[in-house]
Amino acid sequence: MSLFTTRPEIRGSFGVATSTHWIASSVGFGILEKDGNAFDAAVAMGFVLQIVEPHLCGPAGDAPMIFHSAKTGKVEVLCGQGTAPAGATIEAYRAQGLDLIPGSGLLATVIPGAFDAWMMMLRDHGTISLREALEPAIYYAEQGHPMLERVADTIADLGDFFKEEWPTSYETWLPGGQAPKAGKLFRNPALAATWKRIVEEAESKSGREAQIDAARDAFYRGFVAEAMDSYLRTAEVMDASGEKHGGVLTGADMAGWQASYDTPLTLDYQDWTVAKANAWTQGPVLLQSLALLKGFDISSMDPAGADFVHLVVEAMKLAYADREAYYGDPDFVKVPMEHLLSDAYNDERRKLIGERASTEQRPGIVPGFEEQVRLGLETQSAISVSGTGVGAGEPTMAHLSDRKGDTVHIDVIDRHGNMVSATPSGGWLQSSPVIPGLGFALNSRAQMFWLTPGLPSSLAPGKRPRTTLTPSLALHKGQPSLAFGTPGGDQQDQWQLTFFLRHVHHGLNLQECIDAPLFHTMHFPSSFYPRAAAPGHIMVEENIGADVLLDLEARGHIITAAPEWSVGRLTAAKKDDDGLLRAAATPRLMQAYAIGR
Repeated sequence: MSLFTTRPEIRGSFGVATSTHWIASSVGFGILEKDGNAFDAAVAMGFVLQIVEPHLCGPAGDAPMIFHSAKTGKVEVLCGQGTAPAGATIEAYRAQGLDLIPGSGLLATVIPGAFDAWMMMLRDHGTISLREALEPAIYYAEQGHPMLERVADTIADLGDFFKEEWPTSYETWLPGGQAPKAGKLFRNPALAATWKRIVEEAESKSGREAQIDAARDAFYRGFVAEAMDSYLRTAEVMDASGEKHGGVLTGADMAGWQASYDTPLTLDYQDWTVAKANAWTQGPVLLQSLALLKGFDISSMDPAGADFVHLVVEAMKLAYADREAYYGDPDFVKVPMEHLLSDAYNDERRKLIGERASTEQRPGIVPGFEEQVRLGLETQSAISVSGTGVGAGEPTMAHLSDRKGDTVHIDVIDRHGNMVSATPSGGWLQSSPVIPGLGFALNSRAQMFWLTPGLPSSLAPGKRPRTTLTPSLALHKGQPSLAFGTPGGDQQDQWQLTFFLRHVHHGLNLQECIDAPLFHTMHFPSSFYPRAAAPGHIMVEENIGADVLLDLEARGHIITAAPEWSVGRLTAAKKDDDGLLRAAATPRLMQAYAIGR
């Protein structure tokens, strides 16, 4: 099957790098050209994306990664998701009159995880020096990069708020009181100075690994952590609740945390084995959806037809209902994942998928978890959505009220067979005020937590929020083959599922899968403040065809027809069984790009 694509699927044998911004992809491939490996390239790309897409990620954000090392032969997860600070308790937040954690501001902050994760990847698997890894980001922060229209619009919209409530952000993003112009060079000298100081302090040590560890110390126990601690001791700022609050993150929290390695969860599907991070992410919903779909003849369906869309949406509703009922940090709560992925469980759940669209939240009942499931449904039904406030939630494409995109994504494969998929996010410019002197803001990932005790994702000190960030890696006939992912909050695994099914069942190449019309459901509670749900609702790109939209509506789906080329930001890279390398990137938003040879 061959379809029109907006650009070619990139093919070669040397290496491929793809991401949500052309500059980052170019930087990554440049690292490969200089004999760096996929890990080196991914690290350099990650830091550049903090500069060129600052409305989507930042240095104090989060970065789950999944990778295959040709040296070790293993697929592993690197957890760049920070945990809740010691002072982040349900009692402390409730005492301030809060029912939900605000979607922006200082109370929404967990320990920044991205920096340490990138440093561990560079130290343990990369080959280039700290300076070489940070040099491209320093260049674009210091010398300037062309400001994306979406970034300029975001800053202009927030200008008055920054001036009145977050003055440090005003100084950083509206230098001299002027909003940046789209397409013009923009600089962040304070952030460039932060990176340069980290490199200079690190280079007082001898040896590559010692310098990388010194950089980690500078960020988590040195001048960066000290600047954060000093600011947060007294700061009280306006957040999405409409009121001013202080933060709870301290230098001691920073000093006591580090990134960690984890074993991925896997599911066999056809000739493939799909690997995802554990239930501290939403990643297992992709595996649960595949486990449900094993019982259907998807290959016989039109990959852009009503039968396909209906089936995939109904399966995802069931998987996401289980996400709400069971997922949380496995270090704190028991997650019955083996049961949720079992054939027996999914054989029964599959029977719930009918000809009509469901409007119910229907988690499965795992023995011993009955009260937890009941409490979760009760908590969800009690949500009362009010005004979301400035900077609330995630700047997602989910509702198309603001098609700026959200988060970023990276996929890299080198000629040695190393493979990285990473979804950095958080610490975007609208999440919280810029820390004085550092040039970047804190994250707002704590809004994933509930302030209701007894839920798997209830707030607790030292606990990871159940993040939406969810990169993917798949093996074909036992060999690492496919790295893929997308920004998109709760939609990430939905778009990835559709991409994967079209590739596996219908033989579409990577670019064809990405360019084909996309869809998702908003049926379940959002992971982001104010946690709203839209039961029975799906969003579908209108170029799927009027007949398909009418058919879906007749089945009971509540349709929002999105403009074509407006949903999803997928990128992907693949190594075929014969060694051919492929890569692709979405044309949506006109900034993602794949490069390779």
